[in-house]
Amino acid sequence: MSGQTAAVPGGAATAPFYLPTGDEIGVFEQCHAQGLAIMLKGPTGCGKTRFVEHMAWRLGRPLITVSCHDDLSASDLIGRFLIRNDGTEWQDGPLTRAVREGALCYLDEVVEARQDTVVVLHPLTDHRRELPIDKTGELVRAAPGFGLVVSYNPGYQRMLKDLKPSTRQRFVALDFDFPRPEVEARIVVQESGIAEADARALVQLAGRLRALHDRGLAEVPSTRLLVAAAQLAVRGVELHRACVHAIVAPLSDEASLVAAMRDLVDATFV
Repeated sequence: MSGQTAAVPGGAATAPFYLPTGDEIGVFEQCHAQGLAIMLKGPTGCGKTRFVEHMAWRLGRPLITVSCHDDLSASDLIGRFLIRNDGTEWQDGPLTRAVREGALCYLDEVVEARQDTVVVLHPLTDHRRELPIDKTGELVRAAPGFGLVVSYNPGYQRMLKDLKPSTRQRFVALDFDFPRPEVEARIVVQESGIAEADARALVQLAGRLRALHDRGLAEVPSTRLLVAAAQLAVRGVELHRACVHAIVAPLSDEASLVAAMRDLVDATFV
């Protein structure tokens, strides 16, 4: 089942590092307590996945993550019959496993999945809290602790596709954005081990580059890219070059935008 990963159970000894930027932790905990499905909205690389990992740890729940894509089918989520030497055997998909086990099921970039696939989530997002498996005739009721979380990037994906209103209204939405500069610098230091002054310079560069969004830069530099540049620098790559390789090059191939970004790197690390 392509794109599927199972994370470490929420009872892991060490909490996945996450710095809150608002009341998102408290709202998530209340949603989980009430059995409400949650939608995380925000740009790529702003911490949505890390937040879910952190919340699974806080709640002591296993986490099953599915990276959605254009070919993701309902069978990929629910399960399918597999042919064995002695006949056929049913194998649960990641969504069904989460429902049975009382795990958190996280569908990353959910609008990448086909609409007919997303519809299978509906019975899990209201008072029914159940998953019908048409191929076996089974109706699986969600075990205590089950939670459904989806994420997507509205700024990028709305130009291509979006969730239907009938689906969107089944979720409580949490808006994410890049952290405040002081918080983002702390994250870069924690994730890479880079010096605070260099982390602040990287965040300053990110602020300048993000302003290029109005000039046609489709995706602005994420906190994830800043961490990647910092990790290269900590391992001996000169910081200016680390920014070119880990931040500028992944963002665009358009010559004028690349030149503008390189100029900003030069201005930041003179």
